[in-house]
Amino acid sequence: MTQNKLSETITLPKGCEFKQDKTQINVKGPKGEITRKLPDLDLKIKVGAEELTLEYEKSTRREKNKLFTTKAHIKNMLQGVTEGFTYTLKVCSGHFPMTVSIKNDAFEIKNFLGEKVPRAFKIKKGAEVKLAGDIITVYSHDKEIAGQTAATIEKLTRRPGFDKRIFQDGIYITDKNGKKM
Repeated sequence: MTQNKLSETITLPKGCEFKQDKTQINVKGPKGEITRKLPDLDLKIKVGAEELTLEYEKSTRREKNKLFTTKAHIKNMLQGVTEGFTYTLKVCSGHFPMTVSIKNDAFEIKNFLGEKVPRAFKIKKGAEVKLAGDIITVYSHDKEIAGQTAATIEKLTRRPGFDKRIFQDGIYITDKNGKKM
């Protein structure tokens, strides 16, 4: 079943600029700039002084889903360029003393469960990782980069086959942008 017109509006925060090419969205704010490709060219975006209007002329359920997905992505982009996204992780080592270090753009874990070879990965460009004791803070203005970096750090210490109730050693996400886990 099709409706005639489906539209949603998003209010722009102060200090944010929104630009659209045919296939790209560009949001610029006080914390940085984010560019994202548009998946659907049938979606019309009208830019006003203080709000955006996302619109489909003839919409079905599929277009409605695309509209709300695009709206969520734009809201995340606006939040990122105004506030940013912060993830907090905690280092838990009960059996073996684990050493975590950050050198340039490399994150390294030594002596995880007594392993001789350190586990490491390269931090994505656009993410800031800070270490304070046993607390790791990941910050980025792009939600996908911050979330993926935090998930990669957590995944470095994941051990399938071990009982999580007994072997609680690892690095775990404790806070996702204000939401306690």
